Amino acid sequence: MKKTHKNIFYSIGAFTIAMGILALSCNMNKTSGSMAFAQESQSQTQSAQPKPIPTDSLAVTQSLQNTFRSISSNVLPSVVEIDVTETRKVPVNNFFKGFPFFGMPENEEGTREYEETGLGSGVIVKRTGNTIYALTNFHVAGKASKIKVKLNDEREFEGKLVGGDERIDIALVSFESNDQSIVISKLGDSDVVQQGDIVLALGSPLGYFASVTQGIVSATGRSGRQIGSISDFIQTDAAINQGNSGGPLVNIYGEVIGINTWIASRSGGSQGLGFSIPINNIKTAIDQFISNGKIAYGWLGVSLVEVTDEYKTELGIDKNQSGALACQVFLGSPAIKSGIQPGDYIIELDGKEIKSVDQLVRQISGIRAGKTAKFKILRGKEKKEITVKIEERSEEITSDNLKLWPGFIASLLNDDSRKKLNIENKKIQGVVVSGVQEKTPAAALRLQNGDIITAVNDKPVKNIAEFYKELDTTNKKEFWFDVYNEGHTTTTNKFKISK
Repeated sequence: MKKTHKNIFYSIGAFTIAMGILALSCNMNKTSGSMAFAQESQSQTQSAQPKPIPTDSLAVTQSLQNTFRSISSNVLPSVVEIDVTETRKVPVNNFFKGFPFFGMPENEEGTREYEETGLGSGVIVKRTGNTIYALTNFHVAGKASKIKVKLNDEREFEGKLVGGDERIDIALVSFESNDQSIVISKLGDSDVVQQGDIVLALGSPLGYFASVTQGIVSATGRSGRQIGSISDFIQTDAAINQGNSGGPLVNIYGEVIGINTWIASRSGGSQGLGFSIPINNIKTAIDQFISNGKIAYGWLGVSLVEVTDEYKTELGIDKNQSGALACQVFLGSPAIKSGIQPGDYIIELDGKEIKSVDQLVRQISGIRAGKTAKFKILRGKEKKEITVKIEERSEEITSDNLKLWPGFIASLLNDDSRKKLNIENKKIQGVVVSGVQEKTPAAALRLQNGDIITAVNDKPVKNIAEFYKELDTTNKKEFWFDVYNEGHTTTTNKFKISK
């Protein structure tokens, strides 16, 4: 019995020492132990009687909340859900080919049609009489056989595809209604959008009708190469998911500054990387869709690439100079008619500095056929100004490789390429043939990727600058090349230039 009490005594003593150590540990950064316990006690008392939220702080928060409520209530009536049906054809193999008695004609493969449904968003941007127009994405409605437009008040209308453009992934849908109360959205100015601006994304993500998410502009001027678009994009962390496509991105004034288009995601869901087409890239397309059903793009007639600092140096251009290289030119194009040649480095268009290929493509595309444009170029170290009368772009013209001169991209013959091509002889100099395209002059001359062009019209070329200088079509009507490949040098046939 005493032993038991002794054990209890020792346990109580150990517990007391432990609590002393704990108190010391908790108060190592405090002024004194008593103050620490006093504060803890006070905190417990306050938790039972919470302080009211400061009036001035609450006023700011309420003001922000009222702003979001106002934006949502004003913009949502102009946001629509786009339900589409697309009819697709798939080939069906004729397993009974050669056995006509089975009732299927010989050699007939046949096709089978099936309907695929989809859902996206849109925003009403214009009204003409009883016809109401809504913007959406081309990948939402551009190939639809049936379209249904659902308003914010859940009324539904049969829709019609007015026009679409795959290059910028935009489409215009219309429906008919004599209801004059249907809200038309207000379009803002996407050129003034800046990083950090507060934005809201509206639409029907994952089928959740008329949803609103909020975030900020994460970046502007993002490239659309990942989805094959010539547009630049506004990046936002406002949650965008499948079904948001075609819906508006709006600013704090309730103005549409973008059309939500795609997300960067590993899971397929929002990861704070949403992208919207700037509304200024689309404004002129609305009327073009209504009048022509398509966008009429301007055409210069050049193939553009961005080049490395090493490439610029070999061209004789400052490595800090931004721009786009016209590596190839279409024969008979506005460019070559006006004097632009392969190898020209375009640094300015109509007084605006060129910072990327995508930017230049967009600027040229936005110039209407028949208008003139002033280009500033670098040809080696020489600066030139060239005025070009822009023509209308068509798929027929741009896909005609017969006129693409020279039909390949001239690459650097540097240490890396020498190693890849197994060229140890340093006396071999020139440019590397890459990206040869079918039916082009290069293909007609039997040039192949990896060939080294050592001379143009019997004149040796040691680098990129010398090559492009000799490629000038201004005073030459015929071209031929000396080509080195696998230890042998041959001369091509002559190619006659027809402008």
